[in-house]
Amino acid sequence: MRDLLIIGAGPSGLSAAVAAKRHGLDYQVVEQGVLVNSIYRFPPQIVFFTTPELLEVGGLPFVSPYDKPTRPEALRYYRKVVDTYDLQIAFDEKVLAVAREQHGPEESEEVFAIETETSRRVRRVRHARYVIIAIGYFDRPNLLGVPGEDLPHVSHYYGEPYPYYRRRVVVVGGANSAAEWALDLFRAGAHVTLVHRAAELDATIKYWVRPDIENRIREGSIAAHFNTCVSEIRPTSVSISYSRGAPPPLATAASPSLGLERRLSASGEGRETLEVPADAVFLLTGYRADTTLMREAGIVLTGREGPTYDRETFETNVPGLFVAGGAVAGVDTGTIFIENGRFHGERIVQVIADRMGSRT
Repeated sequence: MRDLLIIGAGPSGLSAAVAAKRHGLDYQVVEQGVLVNSIYRFPPQIVFFTTPELLEVGGLPFVSPYDKPTRPEALRYYRKVVDTYDLQIAFDEKVLAVAREQHGPEESEEVFAIETETSRRVRRVRHARYVIIAIGYFDRPNLLGVPGEDLPHVSHYYGEPYPYYRRRVVVVGGANSAAEWALDLFRAGAHVTLVHRAAELDATIKYWVRPDIENRIREGSIAAHFNTCVSEIRPTSVSISYSRGAPPPLATAASPSLGLERRLSASGEGRETLEVPADAVFLLTGYRADTTLMREAGIVLTGREGPTYDRETFETNVPGLFVAGGAVAGVDTGTIFIENGRFHGERIVQVIADRMGSRT
């Protein structure tokens, strides 16, 4: 029987683990993937938007020669956190269910039973008095729900640009990821078309990325369609639709991808459809936390798919069950970052320690 079980070994979960150790709590972290799994899955060339000190957890300095750290630096730093504090983490262990059950002499104590499974199908049940759900949101992409989204040349995750040299690539989205990786693909020799449902690029794009992507679109190096939605993805093309009478901006002859676009027939009332050639498609439309575990554990979700929780303690409507980091965001993932989510675990553990009587 543990005092605390922490689900997720991202920055927020690590922060909670460090705090738990400092308070003398008997804790365990379980992680379905690898350490800081979301950061591990980032594109190799990513540069963080923030400065190193804002990524720190547990008071351990993040030393970097750069103003904005890179992915490899972040991976090394969080390994150092685990080694420095000798944190107890079980990797490759996915939590399937969190449920309340009676425990102890005459079943006098109510605790949590946490059912887990490894990739080798090994199942076990762990028990803890308190649970923190500190999962991220990078595992669940926002799906478009259009035909062809599951085709093999379509992905919700970007890796490296090199396989797409001289190939036609459609990037869907208008926030930072779409802008940054459209530029990356363009500079690696791909013929890029950007498709965005809004009238302009998102305001949250990194300040050094925005002028770059805007200039590439303006000069026609990257084709762009605004006020446009994807209606279907085919093996060799993407069908996009827009309001009839107000066609989206098209690329100039500087971009070969637009030279082969073909206008199709009208698609529904007030809409027209255009077919864009595509050898690869990246749907970079954002992500959200998987709420299945929270919902099945009894947590009431809001209309924004976020958990119901106390803003001071981060305790949900299920007593003893807390949420931290990306798990609190629901669809509003733009409100939670490493910079602010890293403090959730410390506050939660303080609440737990106060209830149990800190052993420090």
